[in-house]
Amino acid sequence: MVSPFVFTAARGTPPEPVRDRSAGPPPAPPPVRPLPRRGVLRTAAAAGLGVPAASLAGGGDVAWAASGSPSGAGAASGGAGPLPPGRGPRVVGERRTGERVLDLTVRSPSLERPAAVRLLLPDGWHARRPGQHWPVLWLLPGGHGDHLAFTDEYGLQDEPSLRRTLVVMPSMPFYGFYTDWWNGGAGGAPAVETLHLRELLPLLEREYGAGRRRVVAGESQGGYGALVYAARNPGLFRAVASFSGFLHPLMYPEAVTAGAEYLGIDWRRIWGDPVRQRHLWAAHDPYHLAGRLRSVPVHIAAGDGTPGALDPPGTEPDEEIPGFEGLAGLFPAEVISLTESLMGDESRAVAYRLRQAGARVTTRFFRGTHAPPYWERELYDTLPMLLGALHG
Repeated sequence: MVSPFVFTAARGTPPEPVRDRSAGPPPAPPPVRPLPRRGVLRTAAAAGLGVPAASLAGGGDVAWAASGSPSGAGAASGGAGPLPPGRGPRVVGERRTGERVLDLTVRSPSLERPAAVRLLLPDGWHARRPGQHWPVLWLLPGGHGDHLAFTDEYGLQDEPSLRRTLVVMPSMPFYGFYTDWWNGGAGGAPAVETLHLRELLPLLEREYGAGRRRVVAGESQGGYGALVYAARNPGLFRAVASFSGFLHPLMYPEAVTAGAEYLGIDWRRIWGDPVRQRHLWAAHDPYHLAGRLRSVPVHIAAGDGTPGALDPPGTEPDEEIPGFEGLAGLFPAEVISLTESLMGDESRAVAYRLRQAGARVTTRFFRGTHAPPYWERELYDTLPMLLGALHG
């Protein structure tokens, strides 16, 4: 499904990404073809403002806010633990797509509908012995929740450096924010963090050969998911990467609120009001959880919203969204992707805060928009760092 914030543009011919050459020759480049400019947060959900950052976002780490959600208990104890027997998910469907791709359909008490998960299998997986496990790369999609892009659009199944790694690509409910929704204090569905880390993670370890060495990366809202999962569950991942991530919700809270309203989503169900329930927002904001990421290498990449090397000539500006009228004046006139400008601001703020907290941070900030060609480039360029943390 294409979100209201997506338009299609022809992909230009990008420069060859820097890959792990030691693992063998890279796959042939994909043909030039129309490519969806996805990421639900192209304008609304990833690009809102209205309340100045200084009025809501304060410095320092917050203490863990016990919200009553299962994920809160897991994070407070240093990791996401499995649910009690009988309350976990069930795999209700499996489908092979080629030699190395396995699609799972999972029925979970944490969602109101089945979830989908795509696995990219390592060499030897089909002949695995009991108890045999592989290091795991988790890849998180943007707010659209479409987990198929990493293989269908980026051709990750052809990447030779991943032959010894199990890649987990879970779907997410539309605009799910990698969060157990507050729902006015009642909890319940959707409980995305619980689904991924307390249900799916132990299931994959138990039945599909997933090991305890894990790294995580994501694009757009998935970049946020990567950092917030690692921060809320210390020790769970050995390295983290974000590509155009929505990393600091309290910096521009209307990126959540106005965008959700445009999409017909009740944003109050996610973390409540950014003033009245500020502690919940802060408990899900990587800027305020920076101290929890001191022990893992973090890579953050984002563009500035201006046309860049991978934007085809004539790339259209972001569409206008009600409630965002005051945003344009905050950025230079040459900005055409308000979404990416805001993601760039948030990414820089979180990178700076992580350095203040003593974390190991690398960054790549560039001219460019909120578009898949940049995320594909950043993913391939970051693989050596992620795989080094897994196999080193």
